[in-house]
Amino acid sequence: MTAVISKPRGENIVRLNSVSWTTFNRLLNELGNKRNQRLTYYDNVLEIMSPLGVHENNNRFIESLIFVIADELGLNLKKFGSLTLKSNQFQQAVEPDSCYYLQNEPKVRNKQQIDLTNDPPPDLVLEIDITGGSLHKLPIYANLGVPEIWRYDGEKLTVFILKKDINNYQEVDKSLAFPFLNLSVIPELIEQSLIDGETAVLRGFRNSFKNSL
Repeated sequence: MTAVISKPRGENIVRLNSVSWTTFNRLLNELGNKRNQRLTYYDNVLEIMSPLGVHENNNRFIESLIFVIADELGLNLKKFGSLTLKSNQFQQAVEPDSCYYLQNEPKVRNKQQIDLTNDPPPDLVLEIDITGGSLHKLPIYANLGVPEIWRYDGEKLTVFILKKDINNYQEVDKSLAFPFLNLSVIPELIEQSLIDGETAVLRGFRNSFKNSL
């Protein structure tokens, strides 16, 4: 008999149908920012995702890797976490696990609130998707104009780049923000961090990255 090893559950997800845009915005205001849930609203469906340990651990570790890369390259990085990104025009909203300004960082450097009617969208969005189900968010991100999405499913990191001519995402082998980065190394570093510890692995990554410049 062959043992089947399943991936740990990374998220608890609840979906509510027939939710109006007005009701969603009222709920958003009532819940406020001090919560752990991520909300997604699309086509009158409200999704409420509560991240579990494996989800948040991967999210924070990948964020640390992104910071190391930006720091070693001398790039200003502005982090907005699970910022609510919404469009009244399309009546859609999404809250990524993490999002970052790099190229457009100078345009939002002095801001701690983002209004997508005036401000550019984040340059990079990170979605952790252990349990499955984040791909339906791509049309929302496309309508918001997010140029790049990283999706980690617990085994593989996939990068999507927005093709503006078709307003859709294409899976690519190289990051737009960090085109020189070997993406396959990120899942390897995550696994290694469970053995050697996060700080030790980040330190080693910083040293090897610095030597490769």
